[in-house]
Amino acid sequence: MPNSSSEVTAAGIARLAGVGRAAVSNWRRRHADFPKPVGGTETSPSFALAEVEQWLRDQGKLAEVPLRERVWQQLASHPAGAVTALVHAGCTLLLVRDRPTVWLEAAAVSDERFAELLPAALDAVLRRRLGTSAASVNISAAGASAPRADISAGPVAAVNTPGAAALRPSVPLLRGVAELSAELGAAQAFEFLVGRQLDANPRQYTLTPPGPAALMAALAGPARTVLDPASGTGALLRAVDRPEALYAQEADPELAAVTALRLALHTDAEVRAGCGDALRADAFPQLAADAVLCHPPFNERNWGHDELAYDPRWEYGFPARTESELAWVQHALARLRPGGTAVLLMPPAAASRRSGRRIRAGLLRRGALRAVVALPSGAAPPYGIPLHLWVLRKPDAGQPPAPEVLLVDTTELAGAGGGGRDRLDWQAVQNTVLEAWPPFDRHGTAEEQPGVSRSVPVIELLDDDVDLAPARHLPPAAGGGAEELARVRERLTDTLRLTGELTPQAARCAEPAHWPATTVGELARAGALVLSAGAASTALTPAPSAPSEGRTVPVLTEQDVLAGTAPSGLLAGSTDEEPPVRVEEGDVVVPVLGGGSVVRVVDRATAGAALGRNLQLLHPDPDALDPWFLAGFLRGTANTRQASSYASTATRLDVRRLQLPRMPLADQQRYGERFRALAAFEDALRLAGRLGEQLVQGLYDGLTDGTVLPE
Repeated sequence: MPNSSSEVTAAGIARLAGVGRAAVSNWRRRHADFPKPVGGTETSPSFALAEVEQWLRDQGKLAEVPLRERVWQQLASHPAGAVTALVHAGCTLLLVRDRPTVWLEAAAVSDERFAELLPAALDAVLRRRLGTSAASVNISAAGASAPRADISAGPVAAVNTPGAAALRPSVPLLRGVAELSAELGAAQAFEFLVGRQLDANPRQYTLTPPGPAALMAALAGPARTVLDPASGTGALLRAVDRPEALYAQEADPELAAVTALRLALHTDAEVRAGCGDALRADAFPQLAADAVLCHPPFNERNWGHDELAYDPRWEYGFPARTESELAWVQHALARLRPGGTAVLLMPPAAASRRSGRRIRAGLLRRGALRAVVALPSGAAPPYGIPLHLWVLRKPDAGQPPAPEVLLVDTTELAGAGGGGRDRLDWQAVQNTVLEAWPPFDRHGTAEEQPGVSRSVPVIELLDDDVDLAPARHLPPAAGGGAEELARVRERLTDTLRLTGELTPQAARCAEPAHWPATTVGELARAGALVLSAGAASTALTPAPSAPSEGRTVPVLTEQDVLAGTAPSGLLAGSTDEEPPVRVEEGDVVVPVLGGGSVVRVVDRATAGAALGRNLQLLHPDPDALDPWFLAGFLRGTANTRQASSYASTATRLDVRRLQLPRMPLADQQRYGERFRALAAFEDALRLAGRLGEQLVQGLYDGLTDGTVLPE
């Protein structure tokens, strides 16, 4: 049932019609009967959803609005805001899943009566699934989300049952949500809506990616009760395998409500969620959890330093005003049972700031700090710095302090091109950490892996600085000595010889050729090739061991194409509505950002990978187009210049505008063979460059550590 008051932006119209935003702009300019804006701003107008749907149908551009798009547009344009609508939807999906008979009875009446019956039904299911957390759940006509908590008054419940007045504008949305649940399942329907909300507001939320979340849960080990005192969107608790009870607290009331419902729909475990600042208004002061997982806010000065000076949680020292992260560390330890494990994502400065050295020393002396893992940059936000994982264990009375601490450095496992958010080799990171931690956890010591991991005596760390940065305490990775360098030199010599053999010669031509030309867009319309774009959701790296994530597939990233390397990303089974685009042998892949002239033809080894974001895929008809011919002509400098648009911050390539000559297939293949030979020469040059760098650095390292003699 459509909501006539729903509004949709130009981006939403593009999503409805399955076109780009440029097409919507063209429709507005060319069609006088296109619906007029009803809201928004001059630069970002909004339109009545019902009018847009009717116009699209009249133009033959839309047969029926997809259900998920209708539901999303209703949620996004809700008069009380998208988050309030999301909470209403989550409450309803809990009811639909847990008490379908009650839902059907309530939904069978008129909208007005439906809004009156729903609060009592929702209250019953919310009480059963979320309990009372830290405060009673009251039926309120004001809305679904708890009001922003006064920290002096203590924590409040994460979700308040919405009253009839609050639910009345949501009735069309809730009927659509129930229908979407029948199509996707209740949990998947809510994940779809949450994912859209997060994507639409990327700067509003600090997300913990699935890969680090799964690694943190694995480091914590099997646990029946798990707490996240700064739960954010619930990613860490969702990564826990088969828990019995999950406890979440979040200072942002809207996010706390969404997270509570997300967890309740994700798992059958008992879920308890509170809203409030965990340092100043702890929702679970008596909890003794098996594990604590936490991605705390970084660099907070207003964390409660003045009012919490005598708090009993500061067993290891009172944190300085600049050491909010060490306050979260001690809060996590205080909420563990003896022997319980906490894993926190920390900024690297927390391992070495002088203002925190007394607390770090206390954690070491008591045996509470068990491991520090340095992650590559790009693992989690803020993506520009290499974050740390701290693994802590609450000391058990009567047990002597552990004499050693595990330090692991994975910063060199950044993948091709130096790492980064979209090209991090997360599989290698996860394997390295999980190979080092379990033996150390069992035996209290572990075999040294030069440059990667070392079990360090506590006494060695208790100096004036108490610096826990792993790189400062690990011996350099062995380069293999002179024998390994000799093998690298031999490979480099062979590669240089190959580049000499492959060096192309250019036959002279009197003047530039003038072929009849066509464009990629014309070829796509004629059916000679198919164009596809990589989705943002294929960006990266859920760990394959993450529960309920499904089978993983490799992702061909933008950096892989630029560097000429194998697919470095990983994509787990996704809840997104669109499956990833898979590349096939003979496809042509083009990066669209940067204005470069790099094009890649997919080989057999790369076939099957998912297409990453900022990439365009051209799938040619082999009876009409030779892929090497296509790739070669697309790399022409003049070609890419005329097809690029230039902005103040980036250059973007419009692949449809790229040109190539009209030629018979036999002539295309003749050019294609030459372009293939050029690509082989380019690959040899890349390999020679990498081997040369490896040899040079290896000689520097060998000469400086004595494994290579100057003679």
